[in-house]
Amino acid sequence: MAGNSYDCSTYQGFNFQKDSQDKVGHIVALKVGTSQLTADLNVTDPTSSNMATYVKVVGVVSSIFWNGGYADPIQFNCQVSTTNKNTLATLQHTSMSNTEVELQFNIYDYDPDAKVYFKCFHSNDAAVKGLVMKAGGDLQMNISMDQSMDVVNPKNYSFFLGVMPQPTAQDVMMAVSNTSKFAKKWGVTVG
Repeated sequence: MAGNSYDCSTYQGFNFQKDSQDKVGHIVALKVGTSQLTADLNVTDPTSSNMATYVKVVGVVSSIFWNGGYADPIQFNCQVSTTNKNTLATLQHTSMSNTEVELQFNIYDYDPDAKVYFKCFHSNDAAVKGLVMKAGGDLQMNISMDQSMDVVNPKNYSFFLGVMPQPTAQDVMMAVSNTSKFAKKWGVTVG
């Protein structure tokens, strides 16, 4: 099965221009354990015809990857605010007995035929539920303590998270154009 990898423009995510046509992505909502991250980055909604339509997001995506299988993790890199960096750094350096994750995301691509942006990989305006991925006994979650310099204003920090699905079937939405859309299952219901 082919993987689904989306490299997004961080610059475009923070400084959206309709004529650039790069992929952009947003982590709309994120809860790790009992910590709800703050949607405090004000960015342009690429699907709006009005460039002044802003949405508040937790993070601006630089890349996201899912191999496409029911049990495969969704892994992403994004840029977060100073407030969220502090929350994530505290989580990273304390014992996380609760590794549950609730994630809501939108990845946008440009349809050159329809001349519009569309959601090409997203959680359908609902949170998908998972667990922080483990590899070799280590949680796959990392926040940089150094400010990212790709976009200097607002101050932002690189964050990586791998999320395994919880044992329940959930839908992840995909599209290859503005009109060619489909759902794929993520997670397997147990019991």
